[in-house]
Amino acid sequence: MDPSIPTLSGESGRRLRVTSKADDICRIAFNLESMVPTYEADEVLLKIAAAAINPSDVKALLGLIPQAKWPRTPGRDFSAVVVGGPKELIGLEVWGSSGQLGISCDGTHGTHLIIKSSSLCAKPSTISMLEAGAIGVPFVTAWKGFELAGLPNSGQSVVVLGANGKVGQAAVQISAMLGARTIGVIRTERGPHGYHSAPVEILASSNSDIVGRILELTNDLGADIVFNTVGSPYFEVAHRALAHGGRQILIATIENIVPFNLLEFYRRQHTYVGVDSLSLSTDDSVTIMRTLVPGFESGVLKPFPISGDAVFSLSEAKRAYARAMGPTKDRVVIVPTR
Repeated sequence: MDPSIPTLSGESGRRLRVTSKADDICRIAFNLESMVPTYEADEVLLKIAAAAINPSDVKALLGLIPQAKWPRTPGRDFSAVVVGGPKELIGLEVWGSSGQLGISCDGTHGTHLIIKSSSLCAKPSTISMLEAGAIGVPFVTAWKGFELAGLPNSGQSVVVLGANGKVGQAAVQISAMLGARTIGVIRTERGPHGYHSAPVEILASSNSDIVGRILELTNDLGADIVFNTVGSPYFEVAHRALAHGGRQILIATIENIVPFNLLEFYRRQHTYVGVDSLSLSTDDSVTIMRTLVPGFESGVLKPFPISGDAVFSLSEAKRAYARAMGPTKDRVVIVPTR
């Protein structure tokens, strides 16, 4: 790993806390068992079971997200058990995600978390706590993009650019679940295709005319929705592949500035939709996850596979973040009790 990148160091503790965005980023000891946590009547105490490390967690740790407040515990996704609060909630297994947790307040990469009881959502009964803790941000982002653009249906075509990424895989699953004709574009044929509940055409951008193939597959009409998970490298492809009245969803980019043909944009009545999951509150994110529960419980949606060597304890947080910073396709997860 690049030695110029700030890393985590310090004594093992019960909670990961980032104390600055300079070279003194460190972990502090935090043993909740030796403390008496306080929380309000409308809050609950959660014991974290699993919490994924998202790219935004890494960026926030490195000081690349301006709204991230310091010091704080990072982490946006979680699965957990309610251990404090109303008696009827004790023992409930929950899952969640947030654009606030780990950014503007303490997050999920610790042993415990206090949140509003209104933000609770029972996890799908068909998936494990480990799987539930790794679903949040990608699926919330994918659903929110479709929600803003207009949920696809069986009469429409959806193209997912970057379909092998985590948000891309979630978008492919959701599009297929909703019955749309779904086309996934990946860089090479050997990339992971992910799970989907209906037939999906997978195209490799490295060895074909992607726009031509998309037009061919859509009877020269183009896609009703293009979900562009990569941004600038695929912007022109998305523009050319859109149907009249089509919508392009954007969630990330490499280059901030791209050429933009205004004449074609308004004459073809295109719509561009931007999604920033960091703008979603915990309640916003959990509302989306409640919507997704039936899909996971019916098996139409599937959790990401979790590799055993991508699961880390809190004492291994330094290695976990290093793994998430690298070119890994694995969903990296912290399990505090490991």
